[in-house]
Amino acid sequence: MRILLLTSAFNGLTQRAWIELRRSGHRVTVELALSPEAIRDAVRLSDPHLIICPFLRERVPDDIWTTRRTIIIHPGPVGDRGPSSLDWAILEGASTWGVTALQALAEMDAGPIWSTREFAVPPGISKSALYNGPVTDAAVAVIHDVVDKAQVVGFLPTPLDSIPAHRLRGRLRPSTRADDRRIDWDIDTTSDVLRKVAASDGSPGAPCLLFGEQLRAFDASPVVALPVPAQARNGECENTLLSRRDGAVLVPTVDGAVWIGHLRRAGQPKLPANLVIPDHVQPLPAATSEIPDPDAGRDVRYHRHGPVGWISFDFYNGAMSTEHCRRLLAAFTWASQQDTHVIVLRGGNTFFSNGIHLNVIEAADRPATAAWVNIDAMDDLCQAVITCTNQLVVAGVSGNAGAGGVMFALGADLVAARTGVVLNPHYDNMGLYGSEYWTYTLPRRVGKDVATALTTDCLPVGDAEAADMGLVDRVLPHDPQDYDNALLALADELAGAGWQEALDAKTSRLAADEAEIPLEVYRTRELSRMAVNFFTENRHADLRRAFVFKEKAAATPQNIALHRHSVAWRVDVQASSVPDTSITTIGAQSPEILTPAPTT
Repeated sequence: MRILLLTSAFNGLTQRAWIELRRSGHRVTVELALSPEAIRDAVRLSDPHLIICPFLRERVPDDIWTTRRTIIIHPGPVGDRGPSSLDWAILEGASTWGVTALQALAEMDAGPIWSTREFAVPPGISKSALYNGPVTDAAVAVIHDVVDKAQVVGFLPTPLDSIPAHRLRGRLRPSTRADDRRIDWDIDTTSDVLRKVAASDGSPGAPCLLFGEQLRAFDASPVVALPVPAQARNGECENTLLSRRDGAVLVPTVDGAVWIGHLRRAGQPKLPANLVIPDHVQPLPAATSEIPDPDAGRDVRYHRHGPVGWISFDFYNGAMSTEHCRRLLAAFTWASQQDTHVIVLRGGNTFFSNGIHLNVIEAADRPATAAWVNIDAMDDLCQAVITCTNQLVVAGVSGNAGAGGVMFALGADLVAARTGVVLNPHYDNMGLYGSEYWTYTLPRRVGKDVATALTTDCLPVGDAEAADMGLVDRVLPHDPQDYDNALLALADELAGAGWQEALDAKTSRLAADEAEIPLEVYRTRELSRMAVNFFTENRHADLRRAFVFKEKAAATPQNIALHRHSVAWRVDVQASSVPDTSITTIGAQSPEILTPAPTT
C-alpha cells in the first residue's frame, strides 16, 4: 500500500511506524502538518491508499478526511477524547490505559474505531516515558492492525455511539490547566508532587514557586524514609533546598522530599536544576550514601554481578552535558580498574544517549565554547571505551539513540539493542560533522559505503535493519526486565570460557589499528570539522536554537517526503490509481472487534 504518515513532528513514534511499515513492504512517505495547503498538496502528490496520523495536533482539512481514509492514532482507550489524555491518566492514577485508532471526522476524537490496544501503566512513570514506551508500542500494534484491515474488502470500523456505555473506558476530558498541575510545596505531599511532575514531564512542566520565582519542574524522583524536614513543619518549603546531587536538587515537601532534576524559566531552555538556580544550589551539601535510597536522584550507578561490572546511566532525554560525560567517564574509569571481565554500559529505557546537550549549550554565555568543551568531554569518554583493554565492553542500547549517542555505543566490543529501539546514526540534521570517533568506529562496523549513506541520508534505522548491516550485534527482548536478564546472560557468556582469547584479540586489533592510523588522528580530523561548525558557520547555531525552542519547521525534510522528491514515487502513482475510499455508511461491527488486545 501507499501510506502517507501525516504528523506534527517526525518524532520517535512516527519514526518507529515509518520503519515498521516499510519493513512490512509498504511504500511510506511523510508530511508534516504545517498548513492546510501543505496537507492538501501532499495528498495530491502522494495519492495514498491510506493516511495515518501517528502524532497530530492539527485538524485534518474536511476535504481530505471526507475523501480519503484518514486514521487518527489517539493516546487513550476507547471513548477517551481530548488533547490531554496522558496528563489525566497520570494525574488520576490510572493503572491501565490504551491507544485507539479512530477514523477522522468533524468532531475531534469521535470517529469510528478501527483498532485499540490496552496496557498497564507502570507506577510512577512520567508522561514522556509513558508516551515513548507503552504508548508507542501499543500505537505501532494498532497501526499494523489498521493497515491489515484497510486491505480487507468491505471492512467498516465501529461507530463510537454504537458501543454500550459500560464498555467505554474513557470519556471526553478538557485540556489540563496550569492549576491542575501546579505544585504548592507547603500543601502537597510527596506523592502529589511526583504525580504532578510526572503528568507534566516533557511539556509543559509543573508550575512551582521556588525562592519567589515562578518555574516549571521536570524529572522528579522520590526519596524514601526521609523524616519530615523542619522547614516543612514551619511552612518554608518553597524557600528551602536540602541537598544537591548530579544536577538535581532535593526540595522538602510536607511529608518528605523529592529530587527535582530539571527546571525551566519562562522563555528559557529546560536545564538541570543546579544551572537554573545556581546561587541557591552552590552552598548546599552534596548528597552522600548516608541519605536513604542512595540511588534516588543519581543518573550514573554501578553494580557488580560476579565477573560483570554493570554501569547504569539514564540522562534526561538522552542529552549528555560536559558534566554528564565526566561523571560517566569517572564511573567507567573506576569500573575498568576492578577485577571484572566485562563492563556493561546500560542506558535508560527511553533513551540510551543522544550525544551532546544542546539545551545546556544554548543557555551558555558562550554557546560555541560550551559546545566545544562538551564534544571534547564526549570524545574523552568514547576514547576510554574504545581503548579499554582490561575488560570487554558491552553497550546495552536499551532506548533510542541519536547522533553521538549511537557512535558512543559503537566504541564497545559488542552492541546489544533492545527490540524496538530506533537509531539515528547521523549529525547533519543539526548542522554538525560529528565526532565521537565515528570515522573510526562506524566504517569498521558497516563498511565505508554504508557509513557514508547513514551519515548523509539522515534516516532512522530500526533494530532489525541495524542488525542486518552490522550496526548492532544482538537484538534482545523488548520488555525491560527480560532485556536486562538477557543482557546479563550475554555478559556472563562473554566473561566465561574464551574471555582471555577475545581480550587478547581486541588488544592486538587496537595495536594494529593504532599503528596504521593513530586514534588521535581520527579525533583531530573530526574536531577540525566541528570547530568550523561551532565557531565559523551559523547553520548549527540556527538549527540548535530551533530544536531547543521547538520552532516550527518551514517544510517537511526532503529525505522523508518521498511524494515531493522521489521520481520512483511519482512513477508508482502514475501507474496506479487509488479507488474511492470515502465512507458514506458505517456499520457496527461484531463486539469482538472492540475487545482491546493487550500489547506484547
